[in-house]
Amino acid sequence: MTSPADLSLIRGESADDRLSDEERLFDDLIANEQRIEPRDWMPEAYRKTLIRQISQHAHSEIIGMQPEGNWITRAPSLKRKAILMAKVQDEAGHGLYLYSAAQTLGITRDEMMDQLISGRAKYSSIFNYPTPTWADMGAIGWLVDGAAIVNQVPLCRASYGPYGRAMVRVCKEESFHQRQGFEILLSLMQGTDEQKQMAQDAVNRWYWPSLAMFGPPDDQSPNSAQSMKWKIKRFTNDELRQRFVGMLVPQAEILGVTLPDPDLRLDEETGQYVIGEIDWDEFFEVLRGNGPCNAERLERRRTAHEEGAWVREAAAEYARKQALRRAQTPVGVVA
Repeated sequence: MTSPADLSLIRGESADDRLSDEERLFDDLIANEQRIEPRDWMPEAYRKTLIRQISQHAHSEIIGMQPEGNWITRAPSLKRKAILMAKVQDEAGHGLYLYSAAQTLGITRDEMMDQLISGRAKYSSIFNYPTPTWADMGAIGWLVDGAAIVNQVPLCRASYGPYGRAMVRVCKEESFHQRQGFEILLSLMQGTDEQKQMAQDAVNRWYWPSLAMFGPPDDQSPNSAQSMKWKIKRFTNDELRQRFVGMLVPQAEILGVTLPDPDLRLDEETGQYVIGEIDWDEFFEVLRGNGPCNAERLERRRTAHEEGAWVREAAAEYARKQALRRAQTPVGVVA
């Protein structure tokens, strides 16, 4: 029996001939480096991929407030406290930008939050590690936010308009966070032997998880190829990881810290850095919810969400009353 696909070949139809006008327009926009906007037609798989990626990104910003918020009351000076408070506030803002971008795809804020606090949604595994010393604030800024910049700057050119535009502001603020972390470590490395060791210990803790932030190797990353075809992503996980290591090496020399990878070296022939083996078993174990702080992070987010219910209810009631007042006010009369 001849299948419909076989019949199309007999008639001389190509795959392009079988595309709808909407599909063809979508493909043309992607090919011509133009943006897909919320009202444009898009494949359902594209929409679902964006919801997954953008919501996970938003969740990571919100959960990522916790490891650093832990040090606001214990910062070593008023200046450090003010800077750290501003940074944590920025992360909250990033989450709001990204939740708003995801909402343009048809998912609600409540749905996304329910997915997070129920444990069904993923967020960056790196935020499930503890921050035992002040030096961790420096290591997070230098390494974690540094990795975020390398990963997110290309997202400013993401094919989906609301996501790309949100990332422009996010990346500007992340660059401040990275410099703040570098400066914390630099100050510690110019201090006492104990402070230098504290800085090195923090770098040792966060170096490998920051490399894993870019995701599994390309041959083990199921979503990368399609995301790059749709121009949501612009570079592979391994390409981004290489860029990051190339950025770290000269900065580590300036700081005077040692990157904890005895196998790290530059291959003169390829111009690429050879790095040691990342512990992917640990990465996936943390991703599955079995990291040092997974349960704690989610419980705190769940508690904050529940305790903040009255604020959301009050804001919704205020908005309802304002809308009702506007509806009852005659045209031309100031309410």
